[in-house]
Amino acid sequence: MAVLFNENSEAGLYMQNLTQYRAPGKLISFLTIWLILFGLQSSTWGSEVNRNAIALLVAKDKLGNMVSTGTGFVVKPEGILVTNYHVLVDAVSVDAIFPDESAVPVSKILKVDRIKDFAVLQLKEGFYSTLEMGDSRNVKNFDYTSALGYLSQNLAQDFGTVKGEILQTYGFVLGLHPQAHPGFSYIYTTTSFGPGFSGGPLVDKDNKVLGIATVEGRSINLALPIHEVQPFLDEKNGMTFAKLLEEDQTSKEALYYRGNFALYALGDPDKAIDYFQQVLKQDPNFVLAFYDMAVAHRDKGLIDESIADYEKTLKVNPNFPEALSNLGGYYFRTGNTEQAVALFKKAIHVYPNFIQALSNLGAALNKQDRAKEAIPHLKKTISLDPDFAIAYYNLGNSYFALNQLENALETYKKSVALGVDFLSLHWKLFETHHKLGHTEESKNQLNIILEMDPENHRAKKELSLLSSPARK
Repeated sequence: MAVLFNENSEAGLYMQNLTQYRAPGKLISFLTIWLILFGLQSSTWGSEVNRNAIALLVAKDKLGNMVSTGTGFVVKPEGILVTNYHVLVDAVSVDAIFPDESAVPVSKILKVDRIKDFAVLQLKEGFYSTLEMGDSRNVKNFDYTSALGYLSQNLAQDFGTVKGEILQTYGFVLGLHPQAHPGFSYIYTTTSFGPGFSGGPLVDKDNKVLGIATVEGRSINLALPIHEVQPFLDEKNGMTFAKLLEEDQTSKEALYYRGNFALYALGDPDKAIDYFQQVLKQDPNFVLAFYDMAVAHRDKGLIDESIADYEKTLKVNPNFPEALSNLGGYYFRTGNTEQAVALFKKAIHVYPNFIQALSNLGAALNKQDRAKEAIPHLKKTISLDPDFAIAYYNLGNSYFALNQLENALETYKKSVALGVDFLSLHWKLFETHHKLGHTEESKNQLNIILEMDPENHRAKKELSLLSSPARK
């Protein structure tokens, strides 16, 4: 599981992609900065979680080659293990590898729910360590959450054996809301799910399972509440992997997950679009196919098609919060700020702690010269995610518009410290320093602008004026 995201930085907008794919079978390498950005870390103080119950799942094809990896956790001592359905797609067999490096085959699939994306598996006969179930029905905003999983970045193969280390991440609940399917809700959490966390446990402060790590996005990570799975933990009959594979040849959900994998893991939007079109032939109202088709078309530079896909997404499900925010972002960039504001507000109405939509709404209100209205939304964004750099840029623009220059300078600097580095920000820093009479700081910003854009005539002129003898 991973995230690819696109920030339209100059506009201060954020586009949200949510992915549900397995870590690819080929072990891949991610930059260290990715890990820093997404807060993935091992834990020393989280050792109370019973890690012996958490397994690395290795899915293989008929030749024994690794297809994908994910995470699962044991919930009953006789070897009942829970994970995501999408981890099993195209697998002929799955092994569960535990922290002591013991490898146990999955003997039977007891239950799959392709829509809710979970699977209940039976491990080979034995006695297993377990995690305790929590109360996911009574989750409240800002409750502590932690996720555990096997990050694909850290997996290694040693003479055909896959080895990994459990990582633990931390955050809090943002809400319990439906997403693509209005019939059930996800736990929205700031707790990061890295590539390979799919199917791993989301636990509460007492280390009891609240949900299954399922969907990932920046500051938006979705876990299926465990109460959706609990009624099926006593299943006795099941199916073989051969039977699942047979059913999945034409399953619209399996086709969708293959497309999702092609788009986000393989970076192949054409292949993804082909899968999504197959899905839509079976089910013209398959909302996630439209949603991810929009991302695929965007990646191909087909913006009009992407907008049309988001509009189709919302026609099927008018309350899909991420689609509302992303379509609002497109309307904003095409100059339709009124419609953008309406979509951002609707997304926030559906999901009040929607961090990206709050920041986007602030940017759009700034564009409409409504800076005073923008500030509360941007402050809330930062309170929910203190490292959301674009929100500081947007808040700086609000302060600048209200001539609160010291506040603007402070928030712009925070944005820079968090990694924002684009021309419009440096122009704002120049203008702020200039208004405050900070000559050297103004010149420094102009020099940065000229490093980024050496032929910028305005920057050359302003720097010449500041450097002229008459200014000294």
